[in-house]
Amino acid sequence: MRAAARDDSPAGDGVGATLAALADPQRRRVVRILSERPRRAGELAQALGLSPPAMSRHLRTLRECGLVEERHDGFDARVRVYELRPEPIADLAAWLRETEAMWSAQLTAFRDHLLARDTDRRE
Repeated sequence: MRAAARDDSPAGDGVGATLAALADPQRRRVVRILSERPRRAGELAQALGLSPPAMSRHLRTLRECGLVEERHDGFDARVRVYELRPEPIADLAAWLRETEAMWSAQLTAFRDHLLARDTDRRE
């Protein structure tokens, strides 16, 4: 199994923090919008129909878990541009693959056990 996908980083970030952040539907919408291209905070708020303070709270959560990063526009330091970071999504995808493989193996073993038990009963 891939160690990078585990939720054991020193800062407490990781798959758990990513899942917690994505539990909110508005934050999932932000991630979907940012997957197209980086956006200013005001653009995101307008696209989602949120007030600037509400958008700021969602962006802070996404930034703290590492899903997005903030940079300042070269022309105006007050303008913040947000973009997705690929690493947390890659770690989540790896964790999902590992979890799916584990459950697939468990269910296959269970099926084999049931088939063997049924064969034993028939004999």
